[in-house]
Amino acid sequence: MQTNFQIVLPQNFNSLTIRQLLQYWLVPKKWQHFLRIEQMITVNGRYHSFNELVQTGDLIQLDFAFLPANRQDYLTSATQKPEILFEDATTLIVNKPAGIKTHPNRPDENGTMLNLLKTNHSDVLIVHRLDQQTSGALLVAKSTVAVPIYNRQLTNKTMKRHYLAWVDDPKHILTTGKITLPIGQDPHDQRKRCVDRLNGLTATTNYQTVKHQDGRSLVALDLETGRTHQIRVHLAAIGHPIIGDPLYNPNPHSLNNGQMLLHGDQITFTPPFSFTAKTVSAPLPEYFPN
Repeated sequence: MQTNFQIVLPQNFNSLTIRQLLQYWLVPKKWQHFLRIEQMITVNGRYHSFNELVQTGDLIQLDFAFLPANRQDYLTSATQKPEILFEDATTLIVNKPAGIKTHPNRPDENGTMLNLLKTNHSDVLIVHRLDQQTSGALLVAKSTVAVPIYNRQLTNKTMKRHYLAWVDDPKHILTTGKITLPIGQDPHDQRKRCVDRLNGLTATTNYQTVKHQDGRSLVALDLETGRTHQIRVHLAAIGHPIIGDPLYNPNPHSLNNGQMLLHGDQITFTPPFSFTAKTVSAPLPEYFPN
């Protein structure tokens, strides 16, 4: 696990104090405290007060050796080779196939994406998840340092997840809109979630129709929140369930061997200690209609 980082501030960098820079990078306050008292952050090889300015061309060195190991031990699985879309010292983005869980729920469980990644990566840490029947871009951390930074990006909505789904559209065609129905546990089925206006958690899904044909529509979706089954529950609640959804479509027919037609096609994020967001795209699976 990488805990040492060296960053040269870019040409277009606007001067900030060291404290402001760490805040910009979303470094937790507790970690900022340890970096300061242990003098484990240097500028051009020397420790400086957190009130001093840094500027273009400065070399920032960070050492997070004070962090305890946060390994998540998974069984290794070599049943298939994951499709890696992006990799650096802290981050993996993999194209998760439908039918494979994101992570195991028990120590003896195998065959999930994290089990597959464990074969060639000693440390893999969950950041977000995709439903078992959902395919697409899945971001996984390779370092403890990255996890709270990415969690904060999810919270402040600077990490963006974009999806495509084919939905039933028999009576009227979806156009553009926002679904803000709160989501809670389904009291009748532990596998499911439902709209719960009294006790549900806030959930927001933005959608836009890309094309319509033969009583179905291809819809582009962006999440503002990340509730379990959010897209599936929201689309079903407005009368446009995802084709092939075994839980929320009362007629879960599929044009493609029973696959649920929901795919995470893009994820936008900012790698730790950088200044530029990256967008990584996940190719559509072969069964997904264009």
